[in-house]
Amino acid sequence: MPVESKDTLTRLKSFLAAGPTEGLRRFLREVHYADLAEALPELNLAQQIKIIRMCEPAKAAAVLYELDRVEVAEVLEGLGEWRAASILREMSPDDAVDLLGEMPQEERERFLSLMGTAEAKDVQELLEHGPETAGGIMTTEYVAVRKDMTVQEAINRLRATAPDAETVYYVYVVDAQNRLAGVVSLRELIISAPSTFVRDIMRTEVVSVNVRTDQEEVARIVAKYDFLAVPVVDDAERLLGIVTFDDILDVLEEEATEDILRLAHIEYEGRYFGAGVVQRAVKRLPWLVVLLFGGLLAGNVIANFSATLSALTALAFFMTVMAGGPGNLATQTLAVVVRGLATGEVGPREVLAVILGEVQVALIVGLISGLILAAVAYAWQGQTLLGLIVGVSLALSMVIAAVVGSFVPLVINRFGVDPALASGPFITTLMDLCSMAIYFSFAAFMLSRLAA
Repeated sequence: MPVESKDTLTRLKSFLAAGPTEGLRRFLREVHYADLAEALPELNLAQQIKIIRMCEPAKAAAVLYELDRVEVAEVLEGLGEWRAASILREMSPDDAVDLLGEMPQEERERFLSLMGTAEAKDVQELLEHGPETAGGIMTTEYVAVRKDMTVQEAINRLRATAPDAETVYYVYVVDAQNRLAGVVSLRELIISAPSTFVRDIMRTEVVSVNVRTDQEEVARIVAKYDFLAVPVVDDAERLLGIVTFDDILDVLEEEATEDILRLAHIEYEGRYFGAGVVQRAVKRLPWLVVLLFGGLLAGNVIANFSATLSALTALAFFMTVMAGGPGNLATQTLAVVVRGLATGEVGPREVLAVILGEVQVALIVGLISGLILAAVAYAWQGQTLLGLIVGVSLALSMVIAAVVGSFVPLVINRFGVDPALASGPFITTLMDLCSMAIYFSFAAFMLSRLAA
């Protein structure tokens, strides 16, 4: 826990020990909601409810949004209907959707009924969109003006609607059918003559996303153009909402966490360390058992070359290097390619170039590593044959590792599956098999040639 949050927790405990006081209320007004959200789970449920009850509704809403969804449901339940309703009404629709969307249907409906009619309607509409689409993460609190308005009329509308909007960095321009027609900045509105029509100062080249666009693609667009918000439209180009930068940060964190866990073959939704040890073990165990049998296959490869191993027993000393080196290179290549696919740097046109580039890198690394290992083998045993076998085998295995580490995720991505599924443990086990097969096959070949 950061120092600020530890200090927050210490002060909260001190205030709570003394009972609800004006000092606690003043502290809750001053403390940042993020620090409060990190400290709150360290308190018991009764203390959490007491603190949230003493917070202003807007701050309480910000704090609850940062908490684990299970904890939020328990706190809302303990607050009572009136207080829960006041907090939910303070949330922006997209935040309320994130919070309520993960609750069971019955709980969700009950909390929706506590909200105002208009707020509940907005949230219900957003819940109908896929949770990982632009529609699922957008907010309906935006500022839009008609293109046939004058600048003065547009500014008057801003004064009336801006307090309820999540952001006013961009003012979107629509036509009579609410179709997105352009965008204008606050600066342009302020410096333009009051009688100027909005259509004369708006920019018509607007980057927007469809309501069904995947959230990862939305994040790429926002990052590419450095937007603070991006408009969301339906198939008829009608403006439905906006996705703001804070939502994009949540998406990037969520997707990065998901990809990192998948690279380790761990499937988990939510906060990983918030789950119990049994639940975490269950998430890991199936893949580890599968990969265990993969390791047995690698052992079977070695067993099939027992005669080769008997003829040159020093080969056993280098087995761990043969398995580890190419496996590590394959994992590195996998990480680079998966990142490129996630950020959009690697597209269909770059596939061949990516594979060739990684093979060239592996060739350089493999040759240098092979020469070093060959030198070590010769220095140790004084056998040129041993040095040749381990050096060439390592170099070949590393080239194969680069092909596997880059080709597998690219193929998986081509079929529309998350490339992170071509994860580290799978690739490492596969390379154990390949490396052992290359190592002992080349050794058997060289020994047979010498015996001939």
